Order: sequence, then structure tokens, then C-alpha cells
Amino acid sequence: MDTRTSADWHAAAATLAFDGRCLIGGQRRASLGGETFAKTSPVDGRLLGLVARGQAADVDLAVQQARAAFERGDWAGQPPAARKKVLQAWAALILQHQDELALLETLDMGKPIQYSRSVDVPATARCIAWYGEAIDKLYDEVAPTGPHALALVTREPVGVVGVIVPWNYPMIMAAWKLGPALAAGNSVVLKPSEKSPATALRLAELALQAGLPEGVLHVVPGYGHEAGAALALHPDVDAVGFTGSTRVGRRMLAYAAESNLKRVYNELGGKSAFVVFDDAPDLARAARTAAGCVFFNQGESCNAPTRVLVQRPVLDGFLATLQAEAAHWQPGDPLAPETRMGALVDRAQLDTVLGYVAKGLAEGGALACGGEQARAETGGFYVRPTVFTGVANHQTVAREEIFGPVLCLIPFDDEAEAIRFANDSPYGLQASVWSGGLDRAHRVSRALKAGTVHVNQYDEDDITVPFGGVKQSGNGRDKSLHAFDKYTELKTTWLRIEA
Repeated sequence: MDTRTSADWHAAAATLAFDGRCLIGGQRRASLGGETFAKTSPVDGRLLGLVARGQAADVDLAVQQARAAFERGDWAGQPPAARKKVLQAWAALILQHQDELALLETLDMGKPIQYSRSVDVPATARCIAWYGEAIDKLYDEVAPTGPHALALVTREPVGVVGVIVPWNYPMIMAAWKLGPALAAGNSVVLKPSEKSPATALRLAELALQAGLPEGVLHVVPGYGHEAGAALALHPDVDAVGFTGSTRVGRRMLAYAAESNLKRVYNELGGKSAFVVFDDAPDLARAARTAAGCVFFNQGESCNAPTRVLVQRPVLDGFLATLQAEAAHWQPGDPLAPETRMGALVDRAQLDTVLGYVAKGLAEGGALACGGEQARAETGGFYVRPTVFTGVANHQTVAREEIFGPVLCLIPFDDEAEAIRFANDSPYGLQASVWSGGLDRAHRVSRALKAGTVHVNQYDEDDITVPFGGVKQSGNGRDKSLHAFDKYTELKTTWLRIEA
């Protein structure tokens, strides 16, 4: 059991090393142009350090070295069992550096230390270890072609993969893509968000320590419109795994069309529907689950169920439980072990969230709780958990992704209306159905247009199941064995057998 106090974590933070330089070719280095930008912590505004501002030249150097390593077979040419050994050693090192990585994650993007340490770091290690373990369990195929031919269907790495990840789960999002891409034998160039680059850089150092060849994994921090665009446009990148906003996801597809028609796998935004019928088996648990899943990670989660649709007969009781639960998610010091909600990632995100609150009020919504900044005196960026009522499904706060602790409570009358409201969204990432009727739960879950539908729970999860959405929530899937489809090619080898 971890018995450290807030004072202990603050003392550790005061001496924590922060290295924002690129990692290219196995070495930490400044950007080729020497440019940097300051990284401050959303916890209290402290300066964490300077980060290399990677540009097209840095990306090009990383891609060149990644391509050279791939063509030499430094990693791709190793047997799957050998790659497994390195990935499992890497996962073990991640756990050994649990406190350091958790502290970097909290200082970098503001989430509570208890979750950085107990959720993010272990999930990252599990992901890397799982794909390492899986890679020597995948078998190729022999097609049933008849007696005069032998047709082999083999899975081969695509080559050089560009990975661009967001700031809300920097370690986990990176692991979801690095795990399968590296296990399959690819070389990777990773561009972390400029808002939270620290753990990606440290993870790559640990990968080298575990035995990953120096030219296989590179990390180029920088801005999306500079380093990110250069990576997506690079003609020698074979595939891009992107997680981020739908707006930038569209650009990724355009960049592919403008360059070499590289594969692009987008995991984008969400406005997930949480549908509660009046026959739900435990309404209080449903309300607690909705609150927890929206307010967790400060609401900065693409799959957060921010549209809560509740059948009218149980609406008042559900709202009362939501309000009571919100009281337990008030923002606190992210370095205090008891804190459940931390800081938004930066001033821009704070302004975005508060702007949506103002828009919701202007369009006729009412605040049942929250809606204002908290802890402004700390120099950090905090918002109280917010519940809107009086919102129609067509209004802005019910349609656009806010990426903050803001929940919209929307009433419905019957099953048909619930399905119509839930599907009336440009997004289709996740959804949830709460009902005590097996027929209804099955019927409604099949009718909802989402990559994942939860029944009488939300966000229960495992690395063995795919994650991704439909419509403008993206394409492709992270996690599970299906993730290998993004980072491998199928090759048919046809051998004629003469009679």
C-alpha cells in the first residue's frame, strides 16, 4: 500500500528531472534548428522545462533512420520470440519506474497522482507486455487452393509507422499503438502532443534500455502543425496511427492523399450516449457510474458519456444522485493522494470548457451544479464538475465534444425516442444501455451506432477487446489482436506444383 502524502509527492516533484529533447537514433538531442518551447504544469503553472520544437528536418532525420533500421532488419528481421523478450523487458522497466512516470504524467497534464500511478502506468505496461506475448501466437495461412498449387498468406510489417497521440492519456495512447506496431516488426516515429510530451520521451528511453535497437523507435516532440504535419506528409512513412480531434483527423486523411496514400487510422472524438430506462436495475449505481465516467480524468476522455439520456419517470431521482456524486469529484491538488479530479491540461482548454458552459447557458440550459473555475489562486486550471439540465439534443453542448467535466442530462419518453436521440450525433465511439429487461437491452444495444455498447455498466475494459468508433469517431481499432491489422500487410505467395 502506498502511504506517501501530498508533501512527499511535492518533494519528489521538486527534484524530478525533465528532459524535453528529441530522441532520434537512440540519442537525446536538440532539434536541428535549436528551437524550444516552454512546458509549464497545469497543476500550478510551474515551469517544468524546455521542450525541443521538432520541425520537418527532425522528422525527416527520424524517418530516414527508422527506414534504414527496417531495411537492415535490425528489428523486423528478429524472430517473434526475440521481439517478445524485448517488449516484456520493456514492460517490466515501465513498472520499475512507476513512480517517476506517474509523477511526470501528473505534472505534465494535470491528472491526479493516484490515477497516474494506479491506472496509467500499469495499463501501459500491460499493453506492451500483452502485444509482446501475442506476437509469437499469430499464425499465417495456407489457402485451400487444390492439389496443384500452394498459396501462402503471410502477415508482414508495413515498414515505417508514424504515431501521433493526444495529451489526455499520453502513456496509454502511445502504448496502444507502439505495442502492436513494434511487436509486428515495424520501425516507429512517435510525435507526442506538445501539451504532454514527457512520458513518451521517457518511455522510449526505457525501450532502448530493454534492448530495442537504436534506430527502431524515435520521438520527435513539437507542434501538430509542424512536426505532426511533417510526419503525416512524409513520403517514406507507410502508415499513420492518429488519436485526436475529428478536425485534425480530417487533415490526416488529406495529408495521406497529398503524399503517398499512406494508410491512416484515426481514433477521433466522441459524444457518447448513456441511456437509462425506468426499469434500470440500480438507478443510483447508474448515476454514480455516469458521474464517475464523465468527471474522471477531468472529463478529458474521448469516450466519456457526456450525453446522459434518462427516461422521464426517473429523471428527478437520477439528477439528485448525480448532484450528490458531483460533490465527491471536486477539484483538488493533483499531488494529493486523495484527489479524484485534477487540472485541465492548460489555459486554452480551461477557456474552451468555460466557453461551452457559457454557450449552454445562452442556449437555454440550466446548471444543476458546477460550471465555474476552481482553485484559480494556485495558478492551475481547474473546473468544477458540471451538470446541465434543460438541454435539447440539438444544442451545442449536446453535440460538440467539450473535453471537460461537463455532463448534459437529456430526458426521453420511450425506447424509440431514446434510440433516435442517441444516434443523432456525428460521433459513434461508445454508448451504454441501462435496463433490467434482457430483450430491451439487447434490442437497443443492437440499434445504437457505436464501436462499443456497454450494458448496465460503462467503461469496463480489457486489452483483449478492440477500441474505436464509427461515423466521425474514426476508423480502425486500437487494442486486441485486431490492432495488428493496422500495422501489417497481407502477402500471398503462390507456388505452382507440377503434377
